Amino acid sequence: MPQFLDATTADFDARFAALLGMKREDSPDVDAAVAAIIEDVRERGDAAVIDLTAKFDKLDLTPETLAFSTEEIDEACARVPEDERAALNLAADRIRAYHDRQLPQDARWTDDTGASLGWRWTPVSAAGLYVPGGLASYPSSVLMNAIPAQVAGVERLVICAPTPGGNVNPLVLLAARLSGVETVYRIGGAQAIAAMAYGTQAIAPVDKVTGPGNAFVAAAKRRVFGKVGIDMIAGPSEILVIGDGTGDPEWIALDLLSQAEHDQSAQSILITTSQVEADAVCAAVDRQLAVLERTEIAGASWRDNGIVIVAQDLAQAAALSDRFAPEHLELCVNDPEALLSLVKHAGAIFLGHWTPEAIGDYVGGPNHVLPTARSARFSSGLNVLDFMKRTTLAHMTPQALAAIGPAAERLAISESLQAHGLSVRARLDKLNRL
Repeated sequence: MPQFLDATTADFDARFAALLGMKREDSPDVDAAVAAIIEDVRERGDAAVIDLTAKFDKLDLTPETLAFSTEEIDEACARVPEDERAALNLAADRIRAYHDRQLPQDARWTDDTGASLGWRWTPVSAAGLYVPGGLASYPSSVLMNAIPAQVAGVERLVICAPTPGGNVNPLVLLAARLSGVETVYRIGGAQAIAAMAYGTQAIAPVDKVTGPGNAFVAAAKRRVFGKVGIDMIAGPSEILVIGDGTGDPEWIALDLLSQAEHDQSAQSILITTSQVEADAVCAAVDRQLAVLERTEIAGASWRDNGIVIVAQDLAQAAALSDRFAPEHLELCVNDPEALLSLVKHAGAIFLGHWTPEAIGDYVGGPNHVLPTARSARFSSGLNVLDFMKRTTLAHMTPQALAAIGPAAERLAISESLQAHGLSVRARLDKLNRL
């Protein structure tokens, strides 16, 4: 059974604080193993990647077969049923249209001293996108990672998608094709992250690595950060639903289970102002678990990490939600727009009874790569800007330097940085001689 809290009880604050600090995932000590894998790839390149792929994925490769050939991708794409192809095309079109609107604008202006200032945005040159394989093989993740990079203008995009035992999900390769990615390596784990970050004989290094993965992938991303950029270190999935008693209990139950079925460590939370709704949703969850295909996983998640809170009002519900800063937030209330104004922290927000979180996973348009573990307090979901960088611009005229240069010289002197001050003074002295 999930944990139940009533906001009116005397021990609520203490119990709620304990929930915020609960650890939801096993943390095996993988860092040492990952460090060894990364070092091996750095030293031996392709040979290390090939050996590790044989060891972990039971797949024998050569430098020539690390990546799928064009013919293999064509053949896999041809095997995708038409209804799945149409759904993937719809998703790709909507995701691209949404991210097109995120493209930032360059700016340039002249201030009152005559200095020209501004910035410009440029894409990273190359990005590597990690896509989990095996049972957790999600073509939607290909679209969510590759399309923002393509919209940003990244010149070279590659994907690493492990194929344990040689099993290939054709939808993953079709999603890569729809996203403009032609190079897909059939490797995974920490060795794939290391190969993209440092390069091997057959795999050119990239500038940024994005995408979800297991504990080994997460640890590898932590270790290569600085050599390359990364998007985030993602934890188990989360959903928080705020209700006011007007929702359909079956719908809310299914929304909660949509994240619980991902992983036993996933978390589903209901905060409602109605005790009747809380009871009805919990009963509906039990009914759905009796027929759900992934009932063992979803049931463990709901039992170990599920939370149901009865709040005094929607303002309190919003405040409690902000403390969780959930990855996914559903506002299943009568007036979601009014409640939205009270919410500050969430990775993605789904408004109203007709907007299930699952729409956001596939065809809504916004990105489904989102901050977890309360990191929505300070970070955002994956977007076009993750594949771009802003370069500032400054152009001083002699008149502008005369106006602001003395202040720069004074500050340099105060910081005991003589050459800084002299670099400005040399120009000011020339101006004085003119």
